[in-house]
Amino acid sequence: MEETAAHLCSEVENRLPSLVCAVMAIDATGALYSLAAPSLPADFARSIVGVVFGESTALAGAAFPGDAPIVVSDITRDVRWAGLTAEAAALGFQACWLSPIMGEHGEFIGVLVLHSREPRSPSESETALIAVCRELCEIALRRHEQASDRERRTNIDGLTRLPNRAAFDAKLARLRCDTPGSWALFVLDLDNLKSVNDSLGHKAGDDLIRAAGERLAGAMAPDVAYRLGGDEFAVIIERPEVLRDLDAAAMEIFTALEAAVECDGHSIIPAASIGGAVFTAGDECAATVYQNADFALYHAKETGRGGFVRYWPGLGSRINHRRRAIREVGSALADHRIEAFYQPVVRLDSRKIIGVEALCRLRTPSGELVAARSFRDATTDAKVATELTERMLSLVAKDMHDWHEAGLPFMQVGVNVSAADFYMGDVVRKLENSFGLMEVPLTCLVLEVNEDTSIGRGDKVVARQIERLRHHGVQVALDDFGTGYASLTHLLRVPVDEVKIDRSFIARLWPDDPSMAIVQGLIDIARQLNIRVVAEGVETEVQASQLWSMGCAYGQGFDFSRPVDRNAMCDLLRRHGMGVSGSIAMASPGMMGTASPKLPLKRRAGMR
Repeated sequence: MEETAAHLCSEVENRLPSLVCAVMAIDATGALYSLAAPSLPADFARSIVGVVFGESTALAGAAFPGDAPIVVSDITRDVRWAGLTAEAAALGFQACWLSPIMGEHGEFIGVLVLHSREPRSPSESETALIAVCRELCEIALRRHEQASDRERRTNIDGLTRLPNRAAFDAKLARLRCDTPGSWALFVLDLDNLKSVNDSLGHKAGDDLIRAAGERLAGAMAPDVAYRLGGDEFAVIIERPEVLRDLDAAAMEIFTALEAAVECDGHSIIPAASIGGAVFTAGDECAATVYQNADFALYHAKETGRGGFVRYWPGLGSRINHRRRAIREVGSALADHRIEAFYQPVVRLDSRKIIGVEALCRLRTPSGELVAARSFRDATTDAKVATELTERMLSLVAKDMHDWHEAGLPFMQVGVNVSAADFYMGDVVRKLENSFGLMEVPLTCLVLEVNEDTSIGRGDKVVARQIERLRHHGVQVALDDFGTGYASLTHLLRVPVDEVKIDRSFIARLWPDDPSMAIVQGLIDIARQLNIRVVAEGVETEVQASQLWSMGCAYGQGFDFSRPVDRNAMCDLLRRHGMGVSGSIAMASPGMMGTASPKLPLKRRAGMR
């Protein structure tokens, strides 16, 4: 644009040697500036803008009567030139002719200025030439505006007015990758946008995005923040003082976000997770740093939203393993290769089965059976976790129906659930769809919730869902009890029917070990709260006898049976089920019925 305007000025001056030409335009702030004035001193060109037209576009535009030119035939007699008379005289200028340059919608976008060395008005031929030049300027500036507008649309996010992904990619490509530690990258996701959109509408969600972008940009300025799309933002960090302490920089962002913002009439506090990565000597290019920051963000969201994680070597491998597990489980779900195995829960006095726990197993395409611990990483994905739960509920409900049809009384069955099950969809509806369809009463179901899921953080949503489930007759157990944090407070926050003492305590039941006191205390507290206790991981007859003497009524573990399929479990229930006519106690030690022989104790410990 500058070259075009300068060329036009030179052509005018070549054709009319007594005139000096300049073109004024409007910058991004709306102020006038000298676009091209090849024969004018730069200081004089700037002075024309400030003295004659004023600093603002509005004042300059208001100076013209419509779109008609302004002819100053004698500068010395025009009050608007009072501050420039001496400078104009020094340059030999005595007259000035001004023609407004108008945009396609009639808006003022610039000025064509011609200085005459004689005090006069333009001749007829000069007026015609000025009109042509003005038209050319309008064409050029309009095209420039259109190109600038396209560039703005291409590089600026329309909602937040922050640079967008295209601008981010361009900047990333320009970053120097020859000095380790010279720059870093934050990638940020809003944790509560989906819930805001779903519950309050997209207008509130847009307000949340806009406010979060503004606060992020303000907290990190002069480093530039970008909106990459949806609820994802990025910041390219180049300031040395920030690079020295990325944790402090992340805390500044969290602090900026923590105040509530008005979103379509609702007060909402933006919640975010941040992943960060620094350019290091081992990074091949800038794109590698972005991938590392994305890995860190992914980990931040999976290990507890609302935090900051800085990338470390090996994190990518861990996440790739998780993604691979998600793909494999997804494929198994699609191919109906998820199976339910069962492990009995036994009364320690009569050694009869009073219930079972359903355990998820994955059958590989080659027929190998894989235990849940091998694909546990996949269940950190909310979609996979809920689909697995739904499949397990359907399998369990059908198996219980079949056992009942075979003449066995309904037993209690435990099914593991995750925090995702309480947030994604209606848990009660899922239970009614599976158990109701098979005419199995919900009173037979025990939902087992691991205590270090959201329930461990005093999550009110989970607590409310549990109360609702218990209202429908579903019993709730805290699984792996004792391995989380503030375990006893869970019994105060959340009404439960059962606690399952983690196998790590049972494995250490020998004299003088602190586990003895802990297990005894848990049994006593649960008994006073009228909560039944099940000991997990009972591996030996000695452990079973010790637990019974301590007041624990129920046990589960390899001392009674390892997990077996539905048919083997049916046989075990027929022979050893509580309330089954002619049933007998399970012999101990030794595995029962169709169950496989025991593993050596060294290999069995801690397995599930």
